[in-house]
Amino acid sequence: MMTVRSRTPSANMVSIRIGGVSVGILSDSPAFLEMLERRYAGFLTAADRPDFQLEVVLHEPAEQAGADEDACVTRMKESWVLRRGDFHAMWNPSTACGKVFQSNNPYAIDSVLRIVHTLILATRGGFLVHAASAIRNGYAFLLAGVSGAGKTTISRLTPADAKLLTDEISYIRRDAGQYWACGTPFTGELARAGEDISAPVKTLFLLEQGAENCITPVATADAARLLLRNILFFAADPEMVQLVFQSACEFAEKVPIRRLCFVPDQRVWEMIG
Repeated sequence: MMTVRSRTPSANMVSIRIGGVSVGILSDSPAFLEMLERRYAGFLTAADRPDFQLEVVLHEPAEQAGADEDACVTRMKESWVLRRGDFHAMWNPSTACGKVFQSNNPYAIDSVLRIVHTLILATRGGFLVHAASAIRNGYAFLLAGVSGAGKTTISRLTPADAKLLTDEISYIRRDAGQYWACGTPFTGELARAGEDISAPVKTLFLLEQGAENCITPVATADAARLLLRNILFFAADPEMVQLVFQSACEFAEKVPIRRLCFVPDQRVWEMIG
């Protein structure tokens, strides 16, 4: 049985803020903490008391475990249990604390952070979504799609007057009925972290590569269904799944969702915004 310590500040902690939510990572390994500081350099905060805290215990797995396995996320009383070949974690939202046993690789803690943030966002009307995103003219534009849809391609074409938030996973926060896209350190093929900035979402585009640049409308009912295909969520929990479904429906009612067929040319950004 894992024990979860109370949330206290520590010198052996790196605090990572994504979407305005800070998670303190505790470790006895200076090398691991230095790796975190490099990997999340643009998302570090000096807050003494982060919103949540995870204690990481490093170990060598009995077998060589790949980071490409599917994660298993289940509820056990008040806590969430997170498992994959390279990590085993428990996180309690009530105490805002958790503990992670993982192999010494950056992909494990990266995945734990994504899962924890999906659970936090689900209770707040937000979500993580497979989408590139950028801020231009004061608004955020989401460019969603499964692998191969063109997220990396359109991210490479981002014009100089736009700020890329991410080329892979967008963080959508709901605040006072408005949706905000926040930068994330979670990278795709570009291996380029976003910036710790945010802006209100103006449009979500569902990407398709084609012979010409064109934008077509999507019916609200179809929009929510297509959005759900791109939302990241790992917990097989009916109550939480219902919250995510509700969040997708409410987002589709408030934010325009369009199909964007494009050719790999920077002129497509003249249509986006």
